[in-house]
Amino acid sequence: MPASEFALPEVPGILSAAQVQATVDGIAEWQLPSGMIPWFPGGHADPWNHVEAAMALALGGRRADAERAYVWLADRQRPDGSWHQYYLEDSIEQDKLDANVIAYVAAGVWHHHLLFGDTGFIESMWPVVEAAIDFVLDLQTPRGEILWARHADGTPWSFALLTGSSSICHSLRCAIALAEHLGHERPDWELSAARLAHVIAAHTAGELPEAFAPKHRWAMDWYYPVLAGVVGGSAGRDRLDSRSDTFLVEGMGVRCVSDRPWVTAAETCECLLAYLSLGERERALELFGWAQQLRSPDGHFFTGIVFPEMVHFPGNERSTYTDASIVLAADALAGASPASALFVDHAALPALIDTDPEDVSADPSRD
Repeated sequence: MPASEFALPEVPGILSAAQVQATVDGIAEWQLPSGMIPWFPGGHADPWNHVEAAMALALGGRRADAERAYVWLADRQRPDGSWHQYYLEDSIEQDKLDANVIAYVAAGVWHHHLLFGDTGFIESMWPVVEAAIDFVLDLQTPRGEILWARHADGTPWSFALLTGSSSICHSLRCAIALAEHLGHERPDWELSAARLAHVIAAHTAGELPEAFAPKHRWAMDWYYPVLAGVVGGSAGRDRLDSRSDTFLVEGMGVRCVSDRPWVTAAETCECLLAYLSLGERERALELFGWAQQLRSPDGHFFTGIVFPEMVHFPGNERSTYTDASIVLAADALAGASPASALFVDHAALPALIDTDPEDVSADPSRD
C-alpha cells in the first residue's frame, strides 16, 4: 500500500488513523479493476457516490486508485457531458441523467487538486468537468433553481430539489475554482451560481416556497443548504436549530426521514459537516462519535440502523459511500489534509458574485 503524502486523519477518542486506513483499504478492496466503485460487491455505482469514494481513497494514500476512479468516470461520460444515474459492472441500470450526480465531479477534481497540487491532473479532467457543468446549467430555470434531471432522451423533469440544487451550488463553486486555476473565464458559471444561491436562500427564508418540490420529511433538505455553504451564520444556526429535535436521535445520529425509525451514518456525517461549518465543533464531534456505532469489524460501515430494534438497514448492507462519508468527516474534524476544509470553510471557494436576481437576461460571453 503506498504511503500518503500527508497525515491520515484521526479524531482522538473516536477514530484512530489505523481505523481510517482500514476503512479506506476496504473501499479499495471493493473497487473493480475498471476503476468503478460500487456501493458494495455486486451492486451498482452512481457517479456522485463514486466520486465521494474516490476522495476517500485519495485521503487514505491510494492516489492511483482514486485516479483510476476518475478515468472510469471520464471514459463513460456521454457526448452531452452527462452520466446515467446507476451503472452495473458491464451495463447501465438506470438511465436517468441526474443534475446533482453529474455536477459532483467538479467537487472531486478540486478536492484532488487541493490534496496533490497536480495541475496536470486537473488539465486532463477539465474537459470532463466543463462538459458536465454545462449540461447541468442547461437545466437552470430563469429564476435560478436547477431542475432535478433529464430522461435519457433529453426530456427535462418538471421540478427542482432543494438538496440537489444546494449540492450543485457547492460543486459549481468548485468548478469555478478549477476554471480560475487554469486561467479560464466562466462569467456565465459565476452568474448561474449566484442566481442559484439566491433562490435557495430565498426559499429557506420562507420566500419562493414553490421553487423546490416539497421534501420536508427528508433530513437532507434540512441540513444541505447549510452544508453547501448557501445558508450560514445566524441563519444557518437557526435552520439547524429549527428541526434538530425532528432529525437528531440522541445517542444514534441523524434520522433519514422524519417519520421513519432509522438513522444512517452517511447523513450523520454530512450533518456534522454542516454543524462544523458554523463553528459548532462539539456537536459535530458528538455526531461523529454516534456514527461509530455502525462500524463493522472489517473497517466498513453499515449503511443504517433501525431503532429501537437496533437492526442494520437495509439488511446488513455496508456501503462504500458510507465508508467515504466517515473518512471525509474525519478529515474535516482533524484538519489533516490540504483538502480538509472543502466542505466546512466556504469562504475558501470563489465568492458568489453580487447580482440582481431580477436580471435573468444576462448572457455573458465565454472564452
